Amino acid sequence: MLVLAVASAVIAAAGARVLPALRPMKFATLTAAVVLGALLLPMISDVPWQVIAYGRRFAPIVRAFDFDSGHPTTVLYRGEGINSSFLIAERAGQRQFFVSGKAEASTAPLDMRLERMMGHVPALIHPHPRSTLIVGFGAGVTAGSFVTYPDVESITICELESKIPPVSTAYFGKENYNVLHDRRTRMVYDDARHYIFTTPEKFDVITTDPIHPWVKGTSTLYSKEYYELVKAHLNPGGVVAQWLPIYDSDPETIKTELATFFDVFPSGTIWSNNLNGDGYDLVLTGQESASAINVDDVQRRLDESKYAAVSQSLNEVGFHSAVEFFATYAGRASDLQPLLVNAQINNDMNLRLQYIAGLGLNSMAFQGIYRTILGYRKFPDGLFLGSTGRIDALRTLLRPNSPPKLGGVDSRTQ
Repeated sequence: MLVLAVASAVIAAAGARVLPALRPMKFATLTAAVVLGALLLPMISDVPWQVIAYGRRFAPIVRAFDFDSGHPTTVLYRGEGINSSFLIAERAGQRQFFVSGKAEASTAPLDMRLERMMGHVPALIHPHPRSTLIVGFGAGVTAGSFVTYPDVESITICELESKIPPVSTAYFGKENYNVLHDRRTRMVYDDARHYIFTTPEKFDVITTDPIHPWVKGTSTLYSKEYYELVKAHLNPGGVVAQWLPIYDSDPETIKTELATFFDVFPSGTIWSNNLNGDGYDLVLTGQESASAINVDDVQRRLDESKYAAVSQSLNEVGFHSAVEFFATYAGRASDLQPLLVNAQINNDMNLRLQYIAGLGLNSMAFQGIYRTILGYRKFPDGLFLGSTGRIDALRTLLRPNSPPKLGGVDSRTQ
């Protein structure tokens, strides 16, 4: 009925404007066309949820699922906001969050570890973070990591799509510690660069977790100017964390991304989210000036009762001690100078990543990229401080060309 009412209004408006100039037959044709369109409109099928979830990978993923019918996918929610369409689904006991045809987060162990690392790496490098800024809500797991820290007083989250946080909270509230409803949380619905550029606030930790740089408009969140803007909004001793995916990428893109970040943060470090020795994602961290990490002090914090929630959050993703956590160290800017010597910088004037990042789609080159980066890694004398036992345990886990493997050393008691 609503559709017919709208159609009637259209006909009336058209008739009022042009009827004197039209012969009755022309007006009848117009009326028939509008009514037919109005009647056909409800018959248009919804966009298949698989298209919203998998985008360009729709066909191969659906074919693969056809061979694994024992694990059907259940759609929990699908919706459309001002800027993007999104979907939450569950399969084989794991929940996935998709935005405009791309998986953004999930409860799979590998993804959960990355999402937690994006919060815990900068929060544990900083001795006592009190104010945090998270760029991008996603499933809220990274932002929720800061909920566990007793000294954190403010959690500011900048998100472009206002529908995502409440929906994510409904389905990922357990994993993100209901960060949206935490008394310390403040949501800012704005473009991240605009917000950071206009706010006078500074933060102890800024973690930026945008989507892939090949997505339209995203390369500006991987540019030299963006990193300079973020750096200018750090408190003294503040830490920046940046997600860098090495899957769906290629060596040239990764070199540009690393060189751009290290151009602004020359003492920056790399931390890896690896699976069976193969890297999948990296977390880059940067500071105004380099500061050492006292592994003993971090372990002492984790052993305190008030940090019990932090320890539990780490345990859930496979980190049972400070040594195991920092064994994800994968290198630093000075190590990679020979690799990046001719790498081009992504800046606002060339937006290089917008044009080259998509060339690595479906390349499956992440294993080679990760091993190349590890090939330059040296034990970072001066970066890690602590007792001989813990430093030796780290040395064991960070042997040259040997990716960190958790659980191989009983490092908690050393």
